[in-house]
Amino acid sequence: MKLSTWNVNGIRASLDKGLRDYLLATDADVVCLQETKAQPEQVDLSFLKGWHAAWNSAEKKGYSGTCVLTRAGAPPAVPGMGIKEHDSEGRVITAEHPDFFLVNVYTPNSQAGLARLPYRLRWDDAFRAFLKKLEKKKPVLVCGDLNCAHQEIDLANPKSNRMNPGFSDEERASLTRHLEAGFVDVFRYFDPSPGRYTWWTMRTGGSAREKNIGWRLDYWLASDALRPALSSCVIRSDVFGSDHCPVEVTLDV
Repeated sequence: MKLSTWNVNGIRASLDKGLRDYLLATDADVVCLQETKAQPEQVDLSFLKGWHAAWNSAEKKGYSGTCVLTRAGAPPAVPGMGIKEHDSEGRVITAEHPDFFLVNVYTPNSQAGLARLPYRLRWDDAFRAFLKKLEKKKPVLVCGDLNCAHQEIDLANPKSNRMNPGFSDEERASLTRHLEAGFVDVFRYFDPSPGRYTWWTMRTGGSAREKNIGWRLDYWLASDALRPALSSCVIRSDVFGSDHCPVEVTLDV
């Protein structure tokens, strides 16, 4: 089974920048999207014959949002975590597959000056508890933009970015707690190499991506019970359409 995750930074714009081509060409069974910034009725996916879309849009229009596209059938999908404080921004969808729960997530950004860091850390704690609750029923496969470069290897300029949003000590420690709770960082399970990034700032007009000055913000995390089924995990930096790129995982299930 092949699955893909991609923060598209606005699905309507991304469709014309490369997302449509990617979806038509992919051999993935499931594609999880984050930062869709749209309501379902605003997006024409009629070109995706045979696919099913499950949406969780933010109450605030044009903000945040997630979507799970499934090629065959429509697995039961539930939006949110069931926590009022955290469920208004459309950040989580859980789809139940026969062998695991698939959780698509767009983790809150801690914002400039780490203004939203306290909320972000509360979110992480709640999300981790949510995953562990699911795990009592069956293994969990998590994907999405976690808005954190975990280690210095996960961004091009760690020294100058320390304590910036996405690379604060607190956010990194929180992601470590996800792993200590029994989840595998699937990409690092297969590839320990530096220079593997999934996001490049557009503030430099595209030169950051050309020079590969990026961050690894997009992840697959898997319950340890799924480790034997993990077959591959690849960052598709060759795919354009957003300031992020897709990350694809293959499981033998």
